Amino acid sequence: MSNPMPVRTLFVSDVHLGTRDCQAELLARLLRRVRPERLYLVGDIVDLIAMRKRAVLPPAQQRLVARLLRLARSGCEIIYIPGNHDAAFRRLCGLRVHRVRIEHRMVHATADGRRLLISHGDEFDTHVRMAPWMMALGDGMHQFVLALNRWCNRGRRLLGMPYWSLASALKRRSGAARRYVAQFEQAALHQAAREGLDGYVGGHIHKAGFRARDGVLYCNDGDWVEHCTALMETPNGRLQLIDWRGEVIAVEPPVTAPVPREGWAGPVEAATRTP
Repeated sequence: MSNPMPVRTLFVSDVHLGTRDCQAELLARLLRRVRPERLYLVGDIVDLIAMRKRAVLPPAQQRLVARLLRLARSGCEIIYIPGNHDAAFRRLCGLRVHRVRIEHRMVHATADGRRLLISHGDEFDTHVRMAPWMMALGDGMHQFVLALNRWCNRGRRLLGMPYWSLASALKRRSGAARRYVAQFEQAALHQAAREGLDGYVGGHIHKAGFRARDGVLYCNDGDWVEHCTALMETPNGRLQLIDWRGEVIAVEPPVTAPVPREGWAGPVEAATRTP
């Protein structure tokens, strides 16, 4: 294999280690193809909720954990921001565990000077207007689709075909899913603008993508149970979505019409802890 591609920052979320749906082998392949200076683990890396019922940690997942720890030892700065499925780790915020820094949220400075709020995103669930019964129904359907996704890709592997997300294809045809994503994006953009920042990076909704509005950029890095995508910052500060092969699948849109924003506008470190 050729030398890994240098990457300034890599953002990965929703790996869901401990479940059958975790695509640990594909994430490990990506980490062999890129060499990040800084790696943000943006929540739901370990699915502690699912592990209460049934813990699944096959060799591929164990190897992925070992690879992440080797990255930390080799000098890559790893920052773990717990999500709602690994919320128990929020009690460790402010500490370092095996050279991995644990924080509730961060402000990241890109190479071109922009300041981005980094959080998992579950805090925006209260802004998404859906009836409780619809949320419960959606969760049940999601688990069913993930099961279909597993069987579909098991068959594709036997046929020598690459990974393909059945779940993603079905979501694109769902009007309710599109409305949920739009409301989530709106809440995240509003929060970044309210804090006087240039953009937001998160996960949580398992839907990778970009959106720009009123001078603020929204970025979602996706997940590693369905779509297998990550967000990458290049050495010059540009943001790109990549898949498990390291191929660019989307680039950040131009951000125009900035509006004056209140908030702290002083200098910021490359990675700054926020309260």
